[in-house]
Amino acid sequence: MTVLIAGAGIGGLTAALSLHTAGIDAVVLESAREIRPLGVGINLLPHAVRELTELGLGERLAAIGVATDENVYSDRFGNELFTEPRGMAMGYRWPQYSVHRGELQMLLLAAVEERLGADAVRTGARLVDFEEAAAADTVRARVLDRATGIVEETDAEALIGADGLHSAVRARLHPDGGPLLWSGIRMWRGTTGAEPFRTGRSAALVSDGDAELVAYPIGRGRINWVCLVRVSEPRPLAEDAGWNRRGRLADVLPYYRDWELGWLDVPALLEGSGEILEYPMVDRAPLPAWGRGRVNLLGDAAHPMYPVGANGGSQAIVDARVLAYELARAGGEVPAGLAHYETARRDVTAAVVRANRHMSLAGGRTPRELARITDTYRSATGSDVDVLNSRASLTPTPEPAAAPTPR
Repeated sequence: MTVLIAGAGIGGLTAALSLHTAGIDAVVLESAREIRPLGVGINLLPHAVRELTELGLGERLAAIGVATDENVYSDRFGNELFTEPRGMAMGYRWPQYSVHRGELQMLLLAAVEERLGADAVRTGARLVDFEEAAAADTVRARVLDRATGIVEETDAEALIGADGLHSAVRARLHPDGGPLLWSGIRMWRGTTGAEPFRTGRSAALVSDGDAELVAYPIGRGRINWVCLVRVSEPRPLAEDAGWNRRGRLADVLPYYRDWELGWLDVPALLEGSGEILEYPMVDRAPLPAWGRGRVNLLGDAAHPMYPVGANGGSQAIVDARVLAYELARAGGEVPAGLAHYETARRDVTAAVVRANRHMSLAGGRTPRELARITDTYRSATGSDVDVLNSRASLTPTPEPAAAPTPR
């Protein structure tokens, strides 16, 4: 079996590694001509770290990430409202890591090329269309070579759209899928060279009315920061949304100019960033069905969500592992394996989409209310400590060899 994966992001590369581990061939198509370590910081929650660790990447993750041990909620004067342990400090068997998104992507890319070969990821290859060939038990993808302008056809037993927020595979499956839905919150992101604060493994979540700040260290003397400002009522998005859109300091600094936490100089943090990215906080309404036949979706292509619960990348990683697990269990019955994958993940991720929406609207900021919100979020997103620690592995185990027939 060969699975074609559209998109060499975190989800697509993890899917390739997971399929390889399950004994299934994979080829990744990436529209960009060169994969570079773009973006800013990302949090990997313990349920994602577990999956990458079981793929043999635990030591590499530890080398590039910071194992977050607490979330500190405060007001803009640095008055502590609530502190919550994170990762292994909370009792998980796996850490929570804060890493640079681009460095994580390059780590996964290197692992794919080592294990699947240098040709496993085709850059400059944009998927433009596909069709199922029922008689041949394959799906035929039409792929544009961006260097030559030639469109080639490629056959595989399955096609997975891991091609992000503006997924071509999703658009083909769901041409009337509806618009991006904007929360009314605009986000600015950046990384700044600065010493970590408090324990050195602390993440700060600071709120003052319609403005919030999230900041955490991501290693190599850098702090990642995210500014979230409500500027509108929720409505369908009337502009483009892209993770790497350039932002301006002049647009975000006025909201935070007089913030002083004591243990973190917020204006200096924003002013010290070499590059600022701007992003409207968007998601989509959960789909009643993701795929059909030999084609399905993964990660942001399937379930784009507000980036408020540190769960987007983590859920894509879990998607990838469940995908490989179910295809391996299906024993060559690809449509059945993909259907089982979707059944296992569709309602779960829809719950995360809804939980992230609730988190973005949560107005309570007393210690008791913050504790209730975070407990409810863990329950809604399936990240309860005991449940994760006791769950069986998603690495498929080979079937035992049949006993020899007595003679």
